[in-house]
Amino acid sequence: MKRFQVKKVAVLGAGVMGAQIAAHLVNVKVPVVLFDLPAKDGPKNGIVSRAIENLKKLKPSPLGVASDADLIGQANYEEHMEQLRGCDLIIEAIAERMDWKVDLYKKIAPFVVEHAIVASNTSGLSITKLSEALPESLKPRFCGIHFFNPPRYMTLVELINTPTTEAQILDDLETFVTSGLGKGVVRAKDSPNFIANRIGIAGMLATMKEVENFGLSYDVVDDLTGKRLGRASSGTFRTADVVGLDTMAHVVKTLQDNLNDSTDPFYGSFGTPPVLAKLIELGHLGQKAKAGFFKKVGRDIMRFDLESEEYVPAGQKADEVYGRMLKRPAAERLKLLRHSEGPQGQFLWAILRNGFHYAAVHLASIAETARDVDQAMRWGFGMKQGPFELWQEAGWLEVAKMVQEDIDAGKALSKAPLPEWVFKGPVADAGGVHTAQGSWNPSKGVFESHRSLPVYERQHFPELLLGEAGPKFETAGTTIDENDSLRTWTLDGEVLIASIKTKMHAISPEVCEGLMAAVDLAEAEYQGLVIWSGNEPFSAGADLQAMLPAFMAVGVAAIEDAEGFMQQVMLRLRYANVPVVSAVRGLALGGGCELAVHSARRVLHMESYVGLVEVGVGLVPGAGGLTYIARRAAENAETSTGKDLLPFLTEGFTAAAMAKVGTSAIESRKLGYVLASDLIVPHKDELLFVAINEARAMFDGGYRAPHKRLFPVAGRDGKATILGSLVNMRDGGFISQHDFHIARLIANVVTGGDVDPGTLVSEEYLMTLERQAFCSLIVHPKTQERILGMLNTGKPVRN
Repeated sequence: MKRFQVKKVAVLGAGVMGAQIAAHLVNVKVPVVLFDLPAKDGPKNGIVSRAIENLKKLKPSPLGVASDADLIGQANYEEHMEQLRGCDLIIEAIAERMDWKVDLYKKIAPFVVEHAIVASNTSGLSITKLSEALPESLKPRFCGIHFFNPPRYMTLVELINTPTTEAQILDDLETFVTSGLGKGVVRAKDSPNFIANRIGIAGMLATMKEVENFGLSYDVVDDLTGKRLGRASSGTFRTADVVGLDTMAHVVKTLQDNLNDSTDPFYGSFGTPPVLAKLIELGHLGQKAKAGFFKKVGRDIMRFDLESEEYVPAGQKADEVYGRMLKRPAAERLKLLRHSEGPQGQFLWAILRNGFHYAAVHLASIAETARDVDQAMRWGFGMKQGPFELWQEAGWLEVAKMVQEDIDAGKALSKAPLPEWVFKGPVADAGGVHTAQGSWNPSKGVFESHRSLPVYERQHFPELLLGEAGPKFETAGTTIDENDSLRTWTLDGEVLIASIKTKMHAISPEVCEGLMAAVDLAEAEYQGLVIWSGNEPFSAGADLQAMLPAFMAVGVAAIEDAEGFMQQVMLRLRYANVPVVSAVRGLALGGGCELAVHSARRVLHMESYVGLVEVGVGLVPGAGGLTYIARRAAENAETSTGKDLLPFLTEGFTAAAMAKVGTSAIESRKLGYVLASDLIVPHKDELLFVAINEARAMFDGGYRAPHKRLFPVAGRDGKATILGSLVNMRDGGFISQHDFHIARLIANVVTGGDVDPGTLVSEEYLMTLERQAFCSLIVHPKTQERILGMLNTGKPVRN
């Protein structure tokens, strides 16, 4: 696959977005230099330096590891313009002022090399107008690139061309952004606010208008418009607070300034809502100002009351009858809402109707296809379904008739009728805009398939919209064996794949049996085994619920047998004669972490969260996790001239005893669960492709399993040192007595128990200590309290 080679990137503008884009580039190992104006006082790079320091404090962190902020190069426009000559991509992300951007383009133009791409991260300014400030030689290599905030976590990136942008430039940039940055790309037309913000902000304004019409409170609306509606859990008003009310007002003003009644029939709904204007006037700009539509006072959540301009108690919930309605199938759900008598139901139908109406009327002017709209709303606004998907699922023509009836009756926000293609022709005949042939392109009047760039060949199972055709991992390839817990299959006949099917991909005895059989088969007939389960999580750990019946019937002996079998599986994976590759995405906790660390190689999506968390349910890792910590400490100590094992053991012990979880694949490497030889993949849908290739490459390279060998442990001296620090933590009130008891058991395992320092032990020996500790805890009343609490509430119990 031909790839656009990005050896270095310049980001112009060290504001919130510019700095976080630079941070994400560091996350994916792309060298980056961050520019801004020279500081008036102190060091010339002071503005950039402060922005980089601030990155280390932000939550959620824009960086996989906070210290990586120091990898961002610092520059200013006065002293360092020559550095631009070494950059293949230049992303401009300064304030949304056309005159400032144009002035900057004139300054940088002489320093942009002939192959470099220049892209503006504007959220709404005309890309075509911006391009007019560029010399003719740069215009073909200029486009818009709109990241969503925060760039590390938000999938969506919109690319916007101009009439002079070369097609290959957009293809090259889409390839880099997809595979290199791990993003989902949509192509947007050069219209105000592009796709996601155009649809999303218009939807938020319409929602605020309907809130006024139906007299609902912000907390009730957020309860209705969050997860219940298949949208981001923050709902409408909390989302606005997170985005920033000043930012929202800016996007609204872009619509107001660049549209009018003739270019947008919904223009009358774009007035700044009085409550938004009042909050901004009062300086209540949302989460960053600690007050917006909502405000936290102590432990209480308050909501803003426009009439009194004060905050009043929040916490009201929607009427549960509407919660039940929203669980019904799409067609039934919409009919129930439309004919409901209560204001909450009428409100829900109104905002859904307005969304369908707006998306249909504007599709041709903002996007190439309906796919781009639905993907933009999924990736940019956290919707489970885009507006066209929901419409199609509920019955295309039936919903269209309901919407048009409301328009004709004057109930909608605009009198503009639905476009003719909604009722007649291919879309009506197909029952929607998404088909096996592609998604509807209203400008061309055809169903258009997804762009066939080579980068998409790396995605075996890309995210599909309702109605689209494509392979599904549950049934793809050739199934070798399958039951309710595990599917063993292959895509290419060379590498075997094991996919766990249990809830949260928990590791049950049946999963263990399937993995054991999969290793046997891989050794006999394949080049390797990849453990990949199709979606998140990789595995949330051992299936405690599956063990409970045996425990109740037989007692602790059943638990010891189950743990022993899990340990055998882990050693079987580690010493298999073919490479076993764990393809990790999302959570890999407890037994999931143990499964990963006993594989020959790990390939991880960057947003993977790995750790041994058994302490949270009052247990210790029991499937080889502590044995892994002890062995890795010994292996790392071998590279040192010192003989003391304890310094190499401390971090692993602490991670297990404190149930530390890496907040990224990068941080999981710092904790020791991911090795330098493991691969971190930016795009979630490329994970299987990379894992299969890695297994094949390891096999072709003559892979051999590691030798089984004895290794030294820290012994009773190391255990005594650890216990000393634990006593101080207990006596200081930092941990409970039961926490102390569990940590003492962990220390006993990782140091090898009551043996001399440097004693050589086997993995089996340490696993026996693990089982003994695990089984002693499973019968402990306080551990049973923790387990039942977790099973009932999903939250850890501290006792």
